Amino acid sequence: MRVDVDAFKLLQILVEEGSFSKAAERLHKAQSAVSYQVKKLEQHLGVNLFCRDRYRAELTPEGKVILAEGQKLLQNLANIEHLASRFSEGWEAKLELVVDGALPMEPIMKALKRMASQQIPTKIQLNMEFLGGVQDRFERDNADLMLVKEYSSGPNYRAQALPDIKSVLVVSRDHPLAAERDVSLFDLQRHVELTIEDSSPQSSYRDELQFGGDKVFYLSGFIMKKNALMMGLGFGWMPDFLINEELSRKELVEVDFRGGSRYSFTPQLVSTMERPLGKAGRLFTALILEEFADAKF
Repeated sequence: MRVDVDAFKLLQILVEEGSFSKAAERLHKAQSAVSYQVKKLEQHLGVNLFCRDRYRAELTPEGKVILAEGQKLLQNLANIEHLASRFSEGWEAKLELVVDGALPMEPIMKALKRMASQQIPTKIQLNMEFLGGVQDRFERDNADLMLVKEYSSGPNYRAQALPDIKSVLVVSRDHPLAAERDVSLFDLQRHVELTIEDSSPQSSYRDELQFGGDKVFYLSGFIMKKNALMMGLGFGWMPDFLINEELSRKELVEVDFRGGSRYSFTPQLVSTMERPLGKAGRLFTALILEEFADAKF
């Protein structure tokens, strides 16, 4: 015999009302029916739930523990019913995003915060990758969205452009390149180039912006790269939103490279028609576009 979930609701009402007669009145049942249901539960569990020598309906110590566990069960059931109701409205169970680490996180976090404020039932997973690793993770995990710097397009991909991101070629103010003017490619190749490691397992991505020197240090993220630049370890490209303060304080200096020390790229918010977005995915897409449009880079 399984425990009747409604029995825990009965226990709660008995405790609240303080007597079998009042509980029966509230439940629109005969008092004998209430007493029988409690006795049946006690027999099934093998413990006395109520003190029979008290005027009020008071739980035994064992009864208090069992009621507490029963209340957890009732709350879990209520949560399941709530989730089922929200899922029936079109909310998906999970939304997975893959984000390129070269993109600003603030508008992404703001979009997620706005989603959280709506108390949607969808579980959200955000993964960060770099370069070719973004699309690789997107395809490998069958993710719902990717915010990517560059990607290989396909017939089923649907992309929406985000505002341009600017990158600057910089070094520490103490680095030899900081004092040089009209720096040539050969001049750059004499120094250590700092770049971001492609997180794709195949490492098939080729970064067109690398300078082709022998001294290249591959780092696993932009925070590490920024720290290395500040230490004067080498030179490298950085998104300007990550180094605006350091540039204004002249802790980092723009390299006077004759080939150009600035470039822009247009990130894309990409989904695929093979995995149509549900309600949460469509909401997140709209919020991301709004937050990036309002952001000041």
